[in-house]
Amino acid sequence: MQNHMLSIILFTPLVGALILLFVPKENKDAVRWIANLFALGGFLVSLPLVPMFWAQRFDATQHFKFIEGAPNNWIPSIGAGYVIGIDGISFLLIMLTTLLGWISILSSWTAIENRVKEYYVWFLILQTGMLGVFMALDFFLFFVFWEAMLVPMYLLIGIWGGPRKLYAAIKFFLYTLAGSVLMLLGILFLYFHHYSASSPHVYTFSIPELYKTAPLIYSDPAYGPTIATLLFFAFFFAFAIKVPMFPFHTWLPDAHVEAPTAGSVILAGVLLKMGTYGFIRFSLPFFPDVLMHTKVRGWMITLSIIAIIYGALVSLMQKDMKKLVAYSSVSHVGFCTLGIFALNSAGLSGSVLQQINHGISTGALFLIVGILYERRHTREISEYGGISNVMPVYATITMIMFLSSMGLPLLNGFVGEFTILQGTFMENWRWGAWAVPGVVLAAAYLLWLYQRVFFGTVTNPKNEKLHDLTPREVLTFVPLLIMAFWIGLYPKPFFQILEQPVNQIVENVRNPRSGGPVNASIQPAVEQLKTEPVATTAAVINPPAAAQIKRKN
Repeated sequence: MQNHMLSIILFTPLVGALILLFVPKENKDAVRWIANLFALGGFLVSLPLVPMFWAQRFDATQHFKFIEGAPNNWIPSIGAGYVIGIDGISFLLIMLTTLLGWISILSSWTAIENRVKEYYVWFLILQTGMLGVFMALDFFLFFVFWEAMLVPMYLLIGIWGGPRKLYAAIKFFLYTLAGSVLMLLGILFLYFHHYSASSPHVYTFSIPELYKTAPLIYSDPAYGPTIATLLFFAFFFAFAIKVPMFPFHTWLPDAHVEAPTAGSVILAGVLLKMGTYGFIRFSLPFFPDVLMHTKVRGWMITLSIIAIIYGALVSLMQKDMKKLVAYSSVSHVGFCTLGIFALNSAGLSGSVLQQINHGISTGALFLIVGILYERRHTREISEYGGISNVMPVYATITMIMFLSSMGLPLLNGFVGEFTILQGTFMENWRWGAWAVPGVVLAAAYLLWLYQRVFFGTVTNPKNEKLHDLTPREVLTFVPLLIMAFWIGLYPKPFFQILEQPVNQIVENVRNPRSGGPVNASIQPAVEQLKTEPVATTAAVINPPAAAQIKRKN
């Protein structure tokens, strides 16, 4: 079973979608039960991956683990293969996807009444597409999954969305498709360049093989820095639109506001992470020389800081709760890209962890807004007030997730933001100084929202008889609450999972000519962590620095 673990996780939702095709659409309860069982099953079959991966977390002999398939075994004539595998980064994102997929489908039980069968079929197909993106080790396969998840999300917004759903769906589709076309051109260039640079000459879409030849473009006399930079930006636009980075973010608020609640949860929790994942998996290892250029890196950092401040300021001005949460996503993923382009172990580790935190916290915020919308059918902040008097359980959970999103210590958001800022300050204290106000502004717009909606007396008669959370609704929040406190109180396991792939990526970017899977200076630290407990977060992120601190003491 271990040899095919990833395929089982990948195709479980798709099997559920195929079974739903044979269920009469009139039997809505049967459709809901089957969809929820397969969504839960998709999460449960991913759980055995946790101990399996944990046992191999320090194995530096192979970058990717649980590899299935072989290069060029799918379409040999073009060099495409069904090859999947994971490292610590994709492992955490896969677990986040299976968890949020189950929670999203569970939250849809009463929210979706029209075309119920089609809704769940497309949602399960979307789940498979997202998982495939994080597993694919073949560029052709990756692109298939990248495009495959575009159609289900377009339909979820366009059919089950709000009043302006068609505008939002088309805007989402066109933005993403424009980036995908540029990325496809970049993939084809790397594909043909590999053929000319490899010996013997081989056409292949294998990502590990392209890792060896793509960085050579920068120093190749036939191409040089100009072509390498253009290639970097071809991938950059695809990933920046998906994140979305400023100024490519304008599709996001419309998509979030018009999407059904579950669509917003999965859009914020998982789909946005495909952009940051693309930066980490492709942009950094393919174009290290371009990224280390002062101007390119400066622009990446600048756009990230603008997103942090701009997203927070616009959130302060919103009168619609869902739009406020949508713009807060722009601010929070700005921290994620800031950590990536800090290009050190602390920043990159914090970025990946913050991506997980964002999925947990912002996913919960969209659920919170959706629950209130189901009861009142309005998201206007002015329509509410004193909600804690009639929905105390709901108010308590909301407060915890608001504190998580704003980065309160002992909750998950703090660990990610602190580690990102640590890595940023290590590179340039000015970058960190510009980013810090984003933390303060996040507290401002979230606490002000909570004060207006939950505190005081109930002034609107329509809110006097709102019923509190049902057991099913509480169940959707329980896993998110557990994860928020776990990461906030004990993040060490997550940093240990990330250490080996993060150190390898940073070493390859900082020293692209090193050629080894893990730098020699990192390997002793990996061995040490196997036998000695790690006392601090810094020791997990930066073992050499922790050792220096220990010697000073």
